[in-house]
Amino acid sequence: MEQSEKQRIVDGLRKYVARYPSQNKAAASLKGVSAATVSAILNGNHDLISEEMWRNVASQTSKAIAPRNEVIIATRTFNEIQAALADAQEGGIFRWIIGSAGRGKTTGAAYYAAEHKNVFTILCSGRMTIGILLRVIACKIGVRITGMVQYDMMEAIAARLTQLESPLLIFDEADKLKDAPFSLFLDLYNRIEYYCGMAALSPAVIERRIARNIDKKEGYDEIDSRIGRRFFELAKIAPVEVASICMANGVKDDKDIAEIVDLANETNSDLRAVHREIRRRKAMAAARRASSQKQSNNS
Repeated sequence: MEQSEKQRIVDGLRKYVARYPSQNKAAASLKGVSAATVSAILNGNHDLISEEMWRNVASQTSKAIAPRNEVIIATRTFNEIQAALADAQEGGIFRWIIGSAGRGKTTGAAYYAAEHKNVFTILCSGRMTIGILLRVIACKIGVRITGMVQYDMMEAIAARLTQLESPLLIFDEADKLKDAPFSLFLDLYNRIEYYCGMAALSPAVIERRIARNIDKKEGYDEIDSRIGRRFFELAKIAPVEVASICMANGVKDDKDIAEIVDLANETNSDLRAVHREIRRRKAMAAARRASSQKQSNNS
C-alpha cells in the first residue's frame, strides 16, 4: 500500500475519532480494530499494521461520501437534507426525510455525518430484529452491551446518548425495518427526546405504510406524532443542477449535458443514473482520445 493511501486513511481515522467523546469510544465503535491499533495508526507507528488492517480501518472510517471521487454539488435537495438533519440535531427532535430512490439521501446524510460531531448513521435492513438493531446502534456509539437483555441494552444506549453533546442518530433506509424493530423508534425516542435528535431516511412509500397502520397496529400513531405528523419531502433535482453536476464531473459537451439532463427527467431525478451516464460518456471520450492518439502515432 502506497504511503499516500495510508496518509488518506490516517486523515479519515483522525476525523472519525474527532466525532466521538474520546479516542477509546471511537475505537469501541470499530469492528475488529483495537484501541491500541487506533493509537498506533494515529501516532505514526505503522510498522506492525498489516495491509488487511489498513483496509479494515479505511472501510469503516474513510468511506467515500461520493463514489469514485465524484464531485458533490450543493443542489437544493442536498441543502434540504443538511437543513433537516441540522434541525433534528440542534432541537433534539425526530425528522423523517423522504425522497425517491437516487435523490441523494444517503450521500447527503454521509456528508452531514462527516462534518458534524456525535452523528451516527445506521443502515437498516429487513433482516434486522430488535436485538440486532440495538447491537448495531450500541456499536456505532461505542457502548458495550455484551450479555445484556434487550431492555438493559436500550437503557445503556439511551444513557450514553443523553451524556453526549447534541448527538444525532440517522436511520438510512428506515422503511425496510419490520414492525418489531420499527417500534424501536418510539421506545428509544421516548428516552432521548430533546437530548438526542433522530432522523430517518426512506422513499415516500413509508407515508402509506404509516397511514395504513395508524388505526391497526400499536405504535404507528405515536411514531406519526413524534415526527410532527409531517414528512420532510425532498425536491426534485432541477435541470440546471444536473448540468452543474455534469460539468463539475468532467462532462463539458453541450450535447452530452443535454442528453444527461433528459435522462434525469426520465428517471425522476435519479442521481445514480446520472452519475453512471457521466462515467459512461467520460469512458467513451477517453477511448476516442486514445484511439485518435494511437492513429496519430502510427502515421
